[in-house]
Amino acid sequence: MTGDEDSRMCKEISEDACHQQPGNFMRHLLASLGTKLADELASARLVLPWLLGLIGAPVWMVGLLVPIREAGALLPQLLVAGFIRPLPQRKWVWVAGAALQALMALGLVMIALLSQSDAASRHGLDSTLDGTLAGSLVLALLVVLSLGRGVASIATKDVLGKTIAKKRRGRLMGWSGGVAGALTLISGGALMLLDQQPGQQVLAILMAIAALGWILNAVCAALIQEDSGATGGGANAWDTVREGFRQLKHDAAFRNFNLARALLLSSALALPYIALLGQQQSGESLGGLGVLVLVSGLAGMVASPIWGKLADTSSRRVMRNAGAGASVCCAVAGSMVWWPESLANNVWSYALVYGALVVAHAGIRLGRKTYVVDLASADNRALYVALSNTLTGVLMLALGLVIGGLAQWLGSEWLLLILSGVAASAALCAQRLPEVEDD
Repeated sequence: MTGDEDSRMCKEISEDACHQQPGNFMRHLLASLGTKLADELASARLVLPWLLGLIGAPVWMVGLLVPIREAGALLPQLLVAGFIRPLPQRKWVWVAGAALQALMALGLVMIALLSQSDAASRHGLDSTLDGTLAGSLVLALLVVLSLGRGVASIATKDVLGKTIAKKRRGRLMGWSGGVAGALTLISGGALMLLDQQPGQQVLAILMAIAALGWILNAVCAALIQEDSGATGGGANAWDTVREGFRQLKHDAAFRNFNLARALLLSSALALPYIALLGQQQSGESLGGLGVLVLVSGLAGMVASPIWGKLADTSSRRVMRNAGAGASVCCAVAGSMVWWPESLANNVWSYALVYGALVVAHAGIRLGRKTYVVDLASADNRALYVALSNTLTGVLMLALGLVIGGLAQWLGSEWLLLILSGVAASAALCAQRLPEVEDD
């Protein structure tokens, strides 16, 4: 699993790290498996919208789930990178971030068990929190959880670069993604079998398993054998931001890429509303959630390798085509409430559209990641990535508030139709970007 027969071939890591690589590979693998499984079981795109629907939270709160999840992880990156640079060992920052996520997941368990809803009353469950209060607590815990994710993400990449050699890192992520995907499919199947069980109790169990996943991540991170690294050369975060905005002003391709990326946020913002619409139209049974988890897992596993191969040829076309696909998916999902009742009230209808949008969203993510890396040079690549992530985090929060208000006012179906138009605009914007792979 760790490489070819000659284990001494270690690129860009020290001799000591090379000797420790086989053991560190397995620790990284288990840690990554834990966090990937936890991310799926506490997904802001699917599981948390379902939880908000069960506890009777206002619809506008659903619009904030994905922006908080993503922005909380993206916004602190410049500051966290400057903070950890003076630390000889960064794995303890990783451990702290994972432990924080586990604590917040346990908080979600308590909210799921104590929340008031019609479903809870029907099953004879005691409840002490009303929907608005419970939803507000979910959002508050998600803010802290996302900050923990951002802290852990920066430290994880740094430790990975110090302990696992080049040409082993992709293999590591491939193994962890494959195993986590299989476990996610098993989770979806289990939810389908638990179709008529009290939803909040089962979702509480999912959150508890997610907490265990982050605890596994923290324990494995603590056990990694990490050499002390360089502690100098860090840049001031605000100086980096100012330099980034100067680049944004003078580089038209980078500026237009960020505009396209902003419009492509529509796919991420639409996913929880399709899940919520599916719940509203097909009922609150966990079988519906299980179907969505199952289809989402399959779609993600199949889509990424295909998009990856296409992105090596033209990441611009991947962004364009995935944006167009997202537009079609949002339009179909928004119009489904006017379909014949046999289709409009069938969770499989929503699951198929949700899966198709997951495929498009995977292409959007992979295309924009590849494009910005290929657009930048070695001198400004880190700056471009950091600035683009920061801008996206700010936009996510702003759009989340707007989208949530529109959903509360117009309803999920009309919001999805609006997002379809935004995704179509994103595809047109991506079409105008220059090719960067040929360069």
